[in-house]
Amino acid sequence: MSDTASQPKLSEDTSGYTLAFLVLRLWLGVRALISGIEKFSATVAVQKPLLDASGNPDPSGAIVEIDQKVYGFANYQGVPDALKEKFLAEPMLPSFLTTPFYATLGYVLIALGLMLIVGLFTRISLFAMGIVYVMLTVGLILIKQDVGVSSLAVHIALVAFALVLSRYNRFAVTRR
Repeated sequence: MSDTASQPKLSEDTSGYTLAFLVLRLWLGVRALISGIEKFSATVAVQKPLLDASGNPDPSGAIVEIDQKVYGFANYQGVPDALKEKFLAEPMLPSFLTTPFYATLGYVLIALGLMLIVGLFTRISLFAMGIVYVMLTVGLILIKQDVGVSSLAVHIALVAFALVLSRYNRFAVTRR
C-alpha cells in the first residue's frame, strides 16, 4: 500500500484532521505558555490575621503566615536551583551554553506558546518547540532524570504528530 493511498484526497472531508490539528496545536501552545509563565512565579510568605469561626479577625490579634504564589519579572528562574546545581556538575554542559539557555527559556516558551495558540508561523513554531524539548532532554539525560526524559519524549512525539497534521492548519493567522 502506498503512502498516498492512506492520505485523504483533497476533495474528501478533512474537518476531522483540521479539528485534530487545532486541538493539538492549542494544547501544545497552552502547555508552552503556562510553562513559560510559571518560570516567573515564586512562593512568598504573607502574614494575615487569624480569623475566628465567623470570619472576623481573632480578638487576640493572632497572625498566621500563609504561602502565596506571586508572579513577576524579579522571580524569573529558567531552571530550578536543584536542577541547576546538577547541571553545573555535568562537564558536558558548559556554562557558556547553559547560562543563555536558562536566561531565555521562559521567554522562548511564552513566545512559542502564543504563536501556536494564534497560529502564527505554525510549522516554524512547532519545529522550534521540538528543538527546545530536544535541548531540555539532553540536559535531563546527562543528569539522569529519566522521568523528565520520558515526559519530554511524549511532548516531542506530540510536536512531531502536529507537524504531520499541519497541512490541515485552517484556523490560523498564517497557514504555514
